[in-house]
Amino acid sequence: MEPIEDYVIQQVRRLRIEKGLSQQAFGDNINLSQSFIRDCEHPRKNSKYNLRHLNEIAKVFGCDFSYFFPDKPL
Repeated sequence: MEPIEDYVIQQVRRLRIEKGLSQQAFGDNINLSQSFIRDCEHPRKNSKYNLRHLNEIAKVFGCDFSYFFPDKPL
């Protein structure tokens, strides 16, 4: 996994946990399965969020799309 991919996944995970959502509840909110969320958060799996996913996540959580990206290149 590339550092940028890991960063994005960790940002989404942090936000999910901050909001008190289980993987299932989070997936339900963004129309993704709990197993996809689990696989994204598991370091040995190859599942990753795409830009459409991040856009939906930003809408659901009411945050800026840029929240998911570092200020400087990794």
